Amino acid sequence: MMRAWLGGKLCAPEEAHVAIADRGFLLGDGVFETMRVRNGRAFDLDAHLERLASGLKVLDFAQAVDLGRLRADVASYLSAEAADSAILRVTVTRGAGPRGLAPPGAPHPTLLMTLAPMPAPRDSPLSLHIARRTRRNEFSPVSRIKALPYLDNLIALEEARAHGADEALMLNTRGAVACATIANLFLIREGRLETPPVSDGALPGAMRALALSLANQVGLTPVEASLEEADIAAADEVFLTNSVRGAAAAGSCNGAPLRRRAGGALERLRGLIAARIEET
Repeated sequence: MMRAWLGGKLCAPEEAHVAIADRGFLLGDGVFETMRVRNGRAFDLDAHLERLASGLKVLDFAQAVDLGRLRADVASYLSAEAADSAILRVTVTRGAGPRGLAPPGAPHPTLLMTLAPMPAPRDSPLSLHIARRTRRNEFSPVSRIKALPYLDNLIALEEARAHGADEALMLNTRGAVACATIANLFLIREGRLETPPVSDGALPGAMRALALSLANQVGLTPVEASLEEADIAAADEVFLTNSVRGAAAAGSCNGAPLRRRAGGALERLRGLIAARIEET
């Protein structure tokens, strides 16, 4: 098992402990990023650190985190573990604090990094379920960052699994489709690559941004627009993106088969993404 990186030091996973007063543990007061490691380097590290910095600003302790030092720590950790192909998770909490909600005036953040094996490639399309038990709050600033509390996502995924589906789609408070629990949603329709805007509660994913930037190269026009449930069934192709899986096709939603007639556009997009990852 790969070692962890905690507080600037390598340690065995069973020895990696945080203080019982750590606000990340007690209150979910922190942010995280998950990224793919290829050829010993974190793919799209700049984009992930930029989003992490945005999250720290929302939580108002960005001044306590040295991003330059964090970047160096990522490089040191990957080098020490000789990581060639893996998943890197970077977690930053505000650190320990007094009892209650009020944060400490001078936070001392906790930095934890872990590595995990890449999952095996998936051959079959994903099955989706539209969650009903919970909603994505598009009005909350937390919807635009990778904050530690993921309970709504967990509830939605549990609902999907109970219905025999691989992944859940989450609606926002207005009933528009926002995203999946761990991925962004894309539709291919009439020559357009469509995805919900961040203002609808979609997380500004790093792979989402890459897919939009590559759309024109596969003959699609990138569009950020609100999507309704009916749009999913009407799409020529539906897929999800995240930093670990890249772009994964969806084959059904709520038990009904989805169309897969985008003329190979998704396969070409996946090829471009794979090439970018290899360039790392």
